[in-house]
Amino acid sequence: MSFLELAKKRFSARSYNSKEIPQETLDIILEAARVAPTAANKQPVRLLVAKSDEARAKLAKAANIYNAPVAIIVCADTSLAWTRSFDGMQTTDIDASILTDHLMLASTDQGLGSVWICYFKPDVIRKEFDLPENLIPINILAIGYTDEKPDTTRHDTKRIPKEELVKYL
Repeated sequence: MSFLELAKKRFSARSYNSKEIPQETLDIILEAARVAPTAANKQPVRLLVAKSDEARAKLAKAANIYNAPVAIIVCADTSLAWTRSFDGMQTTDIDASILTDHLMLASTDQGLGSVWICYFKPDVIRKEFDLPENLIPINILAIGYTDEKPDTTRHDTKRIPKEELVKYL
């Protein structure tokens, strides 16, 4: 499958069946995150993999994870992130987003569904998982096998045309 086919196949799955994700498959997905680029190669992102019933129950207090068998809390360590000297902007959100995208595409490549979750209570995650002050939860990625099917043609009608997106200078 080409990269573009893979990208079009990825969709937000919000329903998961009970099939367990083999550890080997999860390891491939996590390796895709490990090799993702970060600003100045600072690698400030940390992944908390909620796989046990206990961890998923804690996480469910902060967010709807759609009964996914695995949910990854994507965090960024502010003490490690690159900071732009001109205005102090840190790349925590950017670096975490790049890793999350790698996780989503690798999940799709492995035949799994995923959904990127930003609607969550960060204070609850901090408390439930005893996060240090410098570790910020950025998003959550729910992953699992789904019976939902992607509409690979949805981009034709649900995305702006390339002519609107791109401006050549």
